[in-house]
Amino acid sequence: MTENLNKIYVKDYQSIPVVVNENVSVYDAIVTMFLEDVGTLFVVDANTYLVGVLSRKDLLRASIGKQELSTLPVNIIMTRMPNITVCEKDDQLIGVAKDLIHKQIDSVPVIKKTEKGDLEVIGRITKTNITKAFVALADEY
Repeated sequence: MTENLNKIYVKDYQSIPVVVNENVSVYDAIVTMFLEDVGTLFVVDANTYLVGVLSRKDLLRASIGKQELSTLPVNIIMTRMPNITVCEKDDQLIGVAKDLIHKQIDSVPVIKKTEKGDLEVIGRITKTNITKAFVALADEY
């Protein structure tokens, strides 16, 4: 089974990322998260490169305060690089699963590095993606 686990890659189970611009309001980010039915939003700059991550906790924390959510930009409350765990499409899925457990996070962006070293978001891996992979692996036996 370990041998088969090591043959499962991020690219086989990644899903479409949900991204917002760093200047979007916290209110609009909450609406996006609700409408897209996701627990994490990836924040990109004007060049669509990854600059941050927004979790449900980040948005909840912001909504408890006295700030005006429709004018507060998400770049004020997001988690920034280098505090973001990322993966690439050719990474083993088991390694990403270990990162999710160790760091107690719900998802990671799948990135592609540009020539300049910027990070382009090309997908996401969530706990659900990993569960699907393990169920498929179990069905093979």
